[in-house]
Amino acid sequence: MTTFIVPENTPAQPLKDFLRKICGISLTGWRKIKQSDSLKINGIITSPGRAVIYPKDIITYELCLKKKNSMQPMPIPIDIIFEDEYLLVINKPANMLVHPTTKEHHHTLANAVLFHYQKNNLSLNYHPVHRLDKNTSGLVLIAKYPHIQHQFSHALENKLLARNYIAIIQGNIANENGIINLPIARHPNSIIERIVSSSGQEAITHYQVVERYLNACQIKLSLKTGRTHQIRVHLSYLGHPIIGDDLYGGDISLLQRQALHAFNLTFTHPVTKQTLSFNSPLPNDIEKLLIQLKTL
Repeated sequence: MTTFIVPENTPAQPLKDFLRKICGISLTGWRKIKQSDSLKINGIITSPGRAVIYPKDIITYELCLKKKNSMQPMPIPIDIIFEDEYLLVINKPANMLVHPTTKEHHHTLANAVLFHYQKNNLSLNYHPVHRLDKNTSGLVLIAKYPHIQHQFSHALENKLLARNYIAIIQGNIANENGIINLPIARHPNSIIERIVSSSGQEAITHYQVVERYLNACQIKLSLKTGRTHQIRVHLSYLGHPIIGDDLYGGDISLLQRQALHAFNLTFTHPVTKQTLSFNSPLPNDIEKLLIQLKTL
């Protein structure tokens, strides 16, 4: 069941306007609500088309999921950093897909989250707001409802969502900070690899050096856009691939996965409008890598 409480300072208005403009319900979502015959305002069944809402009204509805979810719940431990009625923030380990693929159906974050919902008697589907690559660790934001996921669709561009990373790169990058503005496209000969290409989509990455080593750097990065493999492609193109990232030229002698960690997630909550910020410490394998680099 989905619930919205109308804020006190909200003027009286048609229910459709409130759900579409304030709550971010898509037109398709609004049609599903109308067809569900489950809409209640303050516990009373109401016709959606003519309904008007007032401050402090409680709006509830329940959408039946006609399509069976092909993803199966699996009892995989997950590190939940935050959870409320609308969102989950999870600290994902390396070597875990965010979403199943044709080759890997199980042991993904999706399977783990669905099991968490099942265990807590929540009839919900899986709606990731963004993704991390399989071997990138760190914070992932999950929406519990499609309309909440929809509200984040342009969050990076509108500065409502900030994703910050730590990467350990090869070599010493010239500047202490900078902006990488290079478009990214699919590699013509690969379904996985991306390349910098003038025909690609806009991709903007900000970076700042945290610490320098003999032939490596720890840098902090933030994204203005969220292209697939964006950080990995940008750094590789500059001649500073991430240590452990063999797909983009990284050395795997010290670490067998890319040394990339999503350490901070800051966003405006789509319902409460509060600014929330969460942090995740570096995982053990990257901490060990830093110790090795300091001794070289």
